[in-house]
Amino acid sequence: MAFEAFACLRILLFFVSVASFYFVFVLRLKPWCSCEICQSFVSSTWSLEFSNLCDWYSHLLRRSESGTIRVHVLDNIITANPENVEYMLNTRFDNYPKGKPFSAILGDLLGKGIFNVDGHLWKFQRKMASLELSNLSVKSYAFEIVVSEIRSRLIPLLSSVAGKENGVLDLQDVFRRFSFDSICKFSFGLDPGCLKLSLPVSEFAVAFDLASKLSAGRALTVSPLIWKIKRFFNLGSEKKLREAIKLVNVLAEELIKHKRNTDVSSHEDLLSRFMATIDDDKFLRDIVISFVLAGRDTIASALTTFFWLLSNHSDVILAIREESDRVMGSKNRDLASFEQLREMHYLQAAVHESMRLFPPVQFDSKFCQEDDILPDGTFVAKGTRVTYHPYAMGRMERIWGPNCLEFKPERWLQDGVFKQVNPFNYPVFQAGPRVCLGKEMGLVELKTVALSLIRQFDIQLASPNQTLQFTPGLTATVKKWFACGGTRKESIVLAVVQSKTSNRMQI
Repeated sequence: MAFEAFACLRILLFFVSVASFYFVFVLRLKPWCSCEICQSFVSSTWSLEFSNLCDWYSHLLRRSESGTIRVHVLDNIITANPENVEYMLNTRFDNYPKGKPFSAILGDLLGKGIFNVDGHLWKFQRKMASLELSNLSVKSYAFEIVVSEIRSRLIPLLSSVAGKENGVLDLQDVFRRFSFDSICKFSFGLDPGCLKLSLPVSEFAVAFDLASKLSAGRALTVSPLIWKIKRFFNLGSEKKLREAIKLVNVLAEELIKHKRNTDVSSHEDLLSRFMATIDDDKFLRDIVISFVLAGRDTIASALTTFFWLLSNHSDVILAIREESDRVMGSKNRDLASFEQLREMHYLQAAVHESMRLFPPVQFDSKFCQEDDILPDGTFVAKGTRVTYHPYAMGRMERIWGPNCLEFKPERWLQDGVFKQVNPFNYPVFQAGPRVCLGKEMGLVELKTVALSLIRQFDIQLASPNQTLQFTPGLTATVKKWFACGGTRKESIVLAVVQSKTSNRMQI
């Protein structure tokens, strides 16, 4: 009886809390705003014309004279104006931190990791990570991991299906497995084995995926009160999130405990290196989990959209192959070295161009500390969320010219040599004090994987004419779609793999 009474009381409190929330929500978010943007957002009529929310925002930002819009019902300013981006990320960096609202969303998963904090905690981790990631031996260690994963697992996996009648793989799943194996080896010294030929299910990977997805889902709720109430009562998605994070924590704690009992002085993984200066195991866990999150999904996302673009641009594949033959030799089937990759300017251009159109992180938000005015004249009140939008910026004619919607690696080349652009026009890796520390290592991984597959296989997408749709999340993940009335689940990035023929059959 006491248990039943408690359960009824718990349910009653939940519904009272939800009712209270909706009352506050109605007062706070001004759903009566009659502007075109807010009405379209609230009613979801934007989805009648656009496949992705980011495409709708891109349309609105192109149409805006300043390249900035307001979504009043979300108290969010969204900009694709490079001057505003530079102001936020560099000029007034201290006035636009990650902010407590963002930290709360990812706090249970990332804790006090570098991507979820501001101030002295961020500065300490930034300095420490910068010293480690700029170390030549660390870069070499990361490269060796990538090369080993390609040779021992990625190429054998694709070879196992190449030429078969049903030689089809879900590239997005393959790239996620590849990047998870690689980043876990680099961060923990742990090999989950996700990319073995049998494509096993990793309990750690499943828990990590679920925790990432549900944490990102918090940002999609109309108010943080919703997920906080669910977390308080341990209900629904918050219950699943708690269970997933518990499993992630158990494994992380076991790894740290094991390393504490062994000599890690000769180990190259980040966890072993950080242990030399950090005694707090909880803090260590937060730091390394943050690197796993950043290094896994971004790489997989970038590779997925790159090969989707290549499927419709056989001329780019041909140009990459010809360039690699000049640098490596046409009969060389080994993987490219650091030095050889540096000489491949067209490959570098193609990777950058792909991420211009499909950045792994499509948008990023900061929270204004004090009242401010952006360079385009937009007033920003204290506490307002300000979002800069790399996805939309890649589609702005005023930044990239009238052919901005085209996939043209040549726009990055000057006399055949790759040329960097203003980072505030292309904030794919952020810019300013928070610019991505793993940028160069990430680019090397992307180019090494892409080149190894382009030189050895012909990859044709099973559904090349499908429009890319993305699931909401921390990074750009291609949606699954259902064919034949939902009876057959497929990924839009299913690929037919063939060994590359001697006459280099184009895909």
